[in-house]
Amino acid sequence: MNLGRTLAVAKKEFLHVARDPRSLMLAFFIPLFMLFMFGYALTLDVDRVPLLVWDSSNTPQSRDFVEAFRGSRYFAVSEGGGGYRQIEDAIERREILMALVIPHSFAGALGKAGGASAQLIVDGSDSNTATIALGYARAVAAGYSTSIALDEMKRFSGGQPPTYPLDFRLRVWFNEELKSKNYIIPGLIGVIMMIITALLTSLTVAREWETGTMEQLVATPIRGSELLVGKLAPYFVIGMADMVLAVLMGEYLFHVPLRGSLLFLFCSATVFFFGVLFMGIFISVAAKGQLLASQIAIVSTYLPAFLLSGFMFSIENMPPPVRAITRVIPARYFVTILKSVYLKGLGLAELWREASVLALFSAVMVFLAITRFKKKIG
Repeated sequence: MNLGRTLAVAKKEFLHVARDPRSLMLAFFIPLFMLFMFGYALTLDVDRVPLLVWDSSNTPQSRDFVEAFRGSRYFAVSEGGGGYRQIEDAIERREILMALVIPHSFAGALGKAGGASAQLIVDGSDSNTATIALGYARAVAAGYSTSIALDEMKRFSGGQPPTYPLDFRLRVWFNEELKSKNYIIPGLIGVIMMIITALLTSLTVAREWETGTMEQLVATPIRGSELLVGKLAPYFVIGMADMVLAVLMGEYLFHVPLRGSLLFLFCSATVFFFGVLFMGIFISVAAKGQLLASQIAIVSTYLPAFLLSGFMFSIENMPPPVRAITRVIPARYFVTILKSVYLKGLGLAELWREASVLALFSAVMVFLAITRFKKKIG
């Protein structure tokens, strides 16, 4: 490979990108805009759940129970006395997600053998949010029940606090505050980088065929491998620049902790970018048309990266056939590396399998692109 000819092609492609506002927007503005919008819009946190309380007991005990919900940051409590009709209307108008119904016998039943009961009505039209909110409500109810039990045991144990055989304490590792953005942003970086880099490079060779400049390149002494590497150089630089900006946004805009090695992170990104860039070139060579190339690039990168990489949906919960398909999705391994480096501080010693798969993917894509590209007309 002649370095001078390769650099000449790279210079030509740099000038083309610099003089094309659409390419610059696609290269820089779109990934940052997607990261900004998805980073704020995509969240699995459920806060301030609108909860309507119908307290038929209206006793100090029932008011304490309501205060337990009001004191939680997960609920926005409002009270009403309109009965089930009011609850039904509020749920239908999507004004509330949950309703707490406390019966007349609530205070009198506390401390008795059967125990007191209360009803929780949940809008199940959004099953994911309802499930999370239901878990919060159960935790509040369990805390209130425990406090009542403690009071009863103290009263019947001569004023001495009771002892328990089990001291159960919860501790969360790696994402102590359970913020969904700490989980989403690292994976989102990998998904966006794959989509943008493959989409950009899928248009390069196809554009040469459509504009008629491929005939001029064929007439030059440039080899096929030199032409491909030269055309990819600008997009590799753009991809790494986007990666730097994405890491900076994660650090200073979203405040996502980066616990691992920055060097290993960018080395992994380099290997991943090589594979995705040559994948885009392979699509461009095979399609020979910008519209078809862009459509193939979107279908082969966006949907698999978004749905099958573990970015949003846990791979372990997928059916076995789908889990098998995810093994050939390169974004799966890059997303795993990103999340592990960001949240767990892992490095090559723990992630060598994922790094090896990315290296294999890059080698295969380089081979396919160079083999498929023929420097000839027809």
